[in-house]
Amino acid sequence: MLNALAALLSLQLLGEAVVRWLAWPVPGPVLGMALLLLALLLRPVWLQALRDTAKGLLQHLSLLFVPAGVGVMLHLQRLGDEAWAIGVALVLSTWIGMATAALTTVWLLRRHAGAKAPQDGT
Repeated sequence: MLNALAALLSLQLLGEAVVRWLAWPVPGPVLGMALLLLALLLRPVWLQALRDTAKGLLQHLSLLFVPAGVGVMLHLQRLGDEAWAIGVALVLSTWIGMATAALTTVWLLRRHAGAKAPQDGT
């Protein structure tokens, strides 16, 4: 378990280092997860080694929300002052995300239907 946890944290650290070094506008842990996906695709045997540790982390995932809750309570006044902007940003980003997902789904379904259409040999 310790080796698996060290591997997960090392990939997160590597992602963070690459993002800071190249000044990419993406969170380091996201790049770390992409690196983890790449590692698992290249070495599927690692999946079994990481599975138990990942399950343990996911079972206690709710504990990771405690610092966020404390931060919200600490900055409650500021959140109240910025409520209108936060609300607009949340609604717009939700609509944009849903529209993007819908358009992507429609595009993929049309592409899949076009690929399955019988080819005329004449």
